[in-house]
Amino acid sequence: MNTSRNTSSIRILTVCLVLLLTACALTIPEPEPVERPLNLVGDVNLIQAIQIPSENLLLEVGVQVFGTQQKEAGEYEIGDWVFDEIIQKETQFLPHLLKNTLVDSSQWGAIRVIPESDPSLDLIVEGQIIQSDGETLELQIRAIDSSGREWLNQTYADQSIQEEYPESTRFTLDNTFDAINFIDPFQDIYNRIANDLVAVRTSLGEQTLVDLNLVTDLLYASDLSPDTFSGSIKENADGLLIVDRLPSLDDPMMARVADMKYRHHLFIDTVDEYYQTLYNDIQPAYVLWRRYSIDQIAEIETSQQEASRSDYGGSSGFLSLSQRYDRFKWSKIFEREFSDLAAGFNNELAPAFLELNSQVHGLTGTMEQQYREWRGILRRLFVLENGEPNSDAIE
Repeated sequence: MNTSRNTSSIRILTVCLVLLLTACALTIPEPEPVERPLNLVGDVNLIQAIQIPSENLLLEVGVQVFGTQQKEAGEYEIGDWVFDEIIQKETQFLPHLLKNTLVDSSQWGAIRVIPESDPSLDLIVEGQIIQSDGETLELQIRAIDSSGREWLNQTYADQSIQEEYPESTRFTLDNTFDAINFIDPFQDIYNRIANDLVAVRTSLGEQTLVDLNLVTDLLYASDLSPDTFSGSIKENADGLLIVDRLPSLDDPMMARVADMKYRHHLFIDTVDEYYQTLYNDIQPAYVLWRRYSIDQIAEIETSQQEASRSDYGGSSGFLSLSQRYDRFKWSKIFEREFSDLAAGFNNELAPAFLELNSQVHGLTGTMEQQYREWRGILRRLFVLENGEPNSDAIE
């Protein structure tokens, strides 16, 4: 009787032990992360002007250096500063891709990359980098004209595949980067933004654009001398700037404003050339970094798929465990190489950024500081040339 009970107890314990070991051997899958849906732009062809648009349509556009979403204090991890430096470089690199697209469309007047908003331009395009790696680019774009009318305020996203990074992105001494024939994997985003801007311009009508040109001229005049031109423009019921008092065509004061505007545009042409040089210096290393980024993303996805297929409870459990460990070890090496590449990317481009922030026409400081200093010089010069009182107080 006791023997039967002992045998029964052993069987129960054995079953429990088997169940316990099986539960320990099986990998409980982690819950899938909730991904934020992306509104992808898809394949987009750039709308190009067949003939040169009329003068009223040739608005002058400034593409402002992009911003980034700042992390919260607790979100930073060791080594994040390396990738933050790359993001900061992107804020000056990506605007030039948009500028080049607008130029290729032949729909606008002069287009420049600028460090901050400028009252002498008809349309300012601002951007915020939401997500950027080799696989995904997401931008928040806002465009606003000199009257305060908002043209765009929306998110644009696109995803690339490894095939969109040709072998020339893995350039060597014998295989140099082909910048002329390289098409950015996220070019569809810039095409969509450019097409959307043209659609808004078309919807406004010719008279609105004529009025906008006048508002821009008077807004810049007010920036030079607020006391003189403060009554020239006002806000309407919709909160937009409109012309309130139009100076006469032969007004010598407006001729001086036009002269100052010409000088200012020569300066921002120089600023744009500096950003162009920076873009040319960055492009090969930046494309290589994004290629490596998409390779790393693909490797992580492969590792996760293999891990989900592994059966640690079967006879091949040890083999699966060994394979997963090898994959984990390789991915860690890959991650380390990626971090080293990011650090190398920053070191490689440091001289280019130093050159960008060096002197422009005798000015010093960062490009933003030089830009503000130049605008201050023009204001003071305008006051002195017109013999206005209290010129020493002008900043």
